Amino acid sequence: MTTHYFCIAEHLIKIVFQESPYNSMRLLASFLPFNVNDDDNDKTPLFTITIDDTTKPVDKTLRERIRDFDTGNGDTIVDRITTGGYQFIVKDLNAKPCALLVANEDFSDVHCALNGNFDMRRFGLNNVMMLTYAFAGSLHDTLLIHASLVRHQGYGYAFIAKSGTGKSTHTSLWMRYIPDCDLMNDDNPVVRVIDGKPYIYGSPWSGKTPCYRNVKAPLGAITRIDRAPANSIERLRPVEAFTSVLPSCSSMKWDKRLYRSLGDTITRIIETTPIYILHCLPDKEAAEICHKEITRHRR
Repeated sequence: MTTHYFCIAEHLIKIVFQESPYNSMRLLASFLPFNVNDDDNDKTPLFTITIDDTTKPVDKTLRERIRDFDTGNGDTIVDRITTGGYQFIVKDLNAKPCALLVANEDFSDVHCALNGNFDMRRFGLNNVMMLTYAFAGSLHDTLLIHASLVRHQGYGYAFIAKSGTGKSTHTSLWMRYIPDCDLMNDDNPVVRVIDGKPYIYGSPWSGKTPCYRNVKAPLGAITRIDRAPANSIERLRPVEAFTSVLPSCSSMKWDKRLYRSLGDTITRIIETTPIYILHCLPDKEAAEICHKEITRHRR
């Protein structure tokens, strides 16, 4: 058995690998920048996950099917355990089961069995870690948000949109045309509300762009990207802001406790952070218009 500790958005994570010829930290290379020495931490972990291929599915008589859904990154089957907690089966892009996840009600204690070759196990474990972090974090003022994130003059600016709409394209325009910018994450950064203030962090999950940075910044704004024939930007009113941000956050609508907590965190964010919609082309002018408006209240 080997134990590893990681700090993601200032949450301590504990990962335990039971002895196996197949499972090790090689499956989680993107986590290495977040590694910490357990001797330096007196925090209670956000969650502890045990990777043990002898973990078995919960008996069918003790669980009920919630849904089978396409995440856009493979199918996931979710069952509610009647005695409390959840079971997930994660399938890869070839529809092959590669990970079993069994969690308690608040996702603080999780067990995982992996299946298949190295690529299947890596895919399965990374998805299990992302799901667990999102659902455990939602009870602690923490959101895993689907966004591309750029830092400018000390503030983090997140761009959200449906996949393929142009989040990464827009951040690349900032990197090219706006001075003093760096990329913090390109797919799944973390937002936390601490003492009433929202902060945004890099994470081990960054989609196709290998940007795994253990960095933090005050959240400057969230902007939804909308492709359009001309460039314009507007600040959203609170209700519009809420409905824009919510679909970009990892959540479980069927779990009222987690979903309510997530909604409360989004509300606190939009009370303190401007939320915009950018109608745009993928060009320099779009970046300049966006930059001028969303950083205006910081100047």
